[in-house]
Amino acid sequence: MARPRILLLLIIFAIPAVAFCQSRHKDDDNSLKGVPLKERIVLGGGLGLQFGSQLDVVSLSPMIGYKLTEKLLAGSSVTYRYTKYKYFNPSIKLTDYGVSPFLRYSIFNGFFLQAEYEYLNYEFPESATTTMRKGFNSVLAGGGFVQPIGGKAAFYVLALYNFSYQSVNPGEYSPYPNPLILRGGITFGF
Repeated sequence: MARPRILLLLIIFAIPAVAFCQSRHKDDDNSLKGVPLKERIVLGGGLGLQFGSQLDVVSLSPMIGYKLTEKLLAGSSVTYRYTKYKYFNPSIKLTDYGVSPFLRYSIFNGFFLQAEYEYLNYEFPESATTTMRKGFNSVLAGGGFVQPIGGKAAFYVLALYNFSYQSVNPGEYSPYPNPLILRGGITFGF
């Protein structure tokens, strides 16, 4: 358990260190000195929809970021998720919410590394008539790819590993079924 956390700490501290070193040697390539605030702001997020015979899920995750340098972005996203478990009679409607500050470092040609902390307040059914709410803290790191789709818009995909993941016993609930988290969405840089 200690090894993944040590690796994560190395990744989290390596991203800003690499950015700092590069900015010292290539000020002209990485600096945003003189760039207006409006052009440093990045907005975006994700929308998730799942409809089935047993479960419906609607998820919304808006994101805002600020370009510290040409390659380093600091930001945060908030998450709201509505889940309807239909296999209970009557069905159970649950809500989850959370926040995720992150750092994203662009490597080359659209590829990037990302490290983030996520707090998720997760509601799950205890029985057909009662629910329980629990907070989950997760340390996540991984990489992704962003593809411009015109103007200042771009589509992104992201794979993160949850270093705080713990498997659950039968009958227990977790916001994530495994430590791998896949995301996608749209961003707009203004």
